[in-house]
Amino acid sequence: MKGTQVFAIRSFSAFLAARFCLTFAFQIQAITMSLEVYEITGDALSLGLAGLFEAIPFMAIILPAGFWADVYRRKYLILTSATLFICCSAILYLFSTQSASLLTQKLPLLYCVIGLTGFARGLAGPAIQATIPNLLPRELLPQGVAWNTSFWQVASIAGPAVGGLLYGFYGKETSYLVSALFSGSALFGFTFLPNFKPSHIRTENITNSLLTGIRFVKKQKLILSALSLDLFAVLFGGAVALLPLFNAEILHAGPDGLGILRAAPSAGAVITAFLLARNPPMKNSGRTLLLSVGAFGICMIAFALSESFWLSFFILMLSGAFDGVSVLIRSTIVQLYTPDEMRGRVSSVNSIFIGSSNEIGAFESGVAARWLGLVPSVIFGGCMTIGITGIMALFAPKLRRLELKDQLNKKVDVN
Repeated sequence: MKGTQVFAIRSFSAFLAARFCLTFAFQIQAITMSLEVYEITGDALSLGLAGLFEAIPFMAIILPAGFWADVYRRKYLILTSATLFICCSAILYLFSTQSASLLTQKLPLLYCVIGLTGFARGLAGPAIQATIPNLLPRELLPQGVAWNTSFWQVASIAGPAVGGLLYGFYGKETSYLVSALFSGSALFGFTFLPNFKPSHIRTENITNSLLTGIRFVKKQKLILSALSLDLFAVLFGGAVALLPLFNAEILHAGPDGLGILRAAPSAGAVITAFLLARNPPMKNSGRTLLLSVGAFGICMIAFALSESFWLSFFILMLSGAFDGVSVLIRSTIVQLYTPDEMRGRVSSVNSIFIGSSNEIGAFESGVAARWLGLVPSVIFGGCMTIGITGIMALFAPKLRRLELKDQLNKKVDVN
């Protein structure tokens, strides 16, 4: 069947299942910690600080992790990260039984575990992304990227919804326990990955090797433009970080409602990803990318103005659909234009642009909400996203004219 050939490759299927479990566990843990932080403080800035506490260790480890993903066996890095996720969930479960009188003392612990989670995510990110092309022939790579995005998004839908329901009906102890169990399942699944030897032979010190990755991205203007566009879109479009406040102050839903809202963007993204897995956007790719990011900004403005729970859910789902298109195109650009011996380091640069922007965007949203107010801050972010998209359309003609179909059958040019 068209679009499903990748599932005939057992190693790729095992990879998808394991990554699903790891993402599912992370999302359950993230929504539960978010609810706990808000329960303790009731403050938008505290939610923003949670994002900052995750971003700092993530950014500190991500470049070395990219270097390690090129010179060491990627499987071992992924297994180490999954083990750290299990430890995070276990620590949270053990401390979740503390009495209510110790809630304020628990906040520093939550921030520390959030930081350890960011470290684990940064360690695994480049290795996971660099592993995908090793499991698939080049002609199936766009399909593989789309299905990888689909499974990730399904986990991102189910995780917040399940986490919110578990928190609301069974308590945070159960949420953290379920997170630990799925992290363990991911660890088991990743043990079945092929143990590929690194394709990059270390001939220089780590500093020069890292700079080589940065120089490669800087020289590849197409990759740099795509990453920059997504960076600023996510940075200013971080309304999801403020969902606990919108949920409590405007939409007036409980923890289960928050879980549904958190899942909405992923619901839209996964529907889009399933459709694109069968028909990847290989034509007019650059124009489609720009239009998708601009539409994402419009959705953020509409969400800020909505006072209806289900209208907000629909708008967030639509924003996820547009974001899913941009994620797929950007990911395919990075994979197709990067040689294997550089994929770890380029993935780490990609993660700095994209992965950390979620957490920094959460911090920006918290600060903006404190200064401008909840609704105006999200409107401001949406307007900034639209403006940046327009600037990119004018000053990045190579991105605007991109046709991925022309690159698919070419060898990667590293010059």
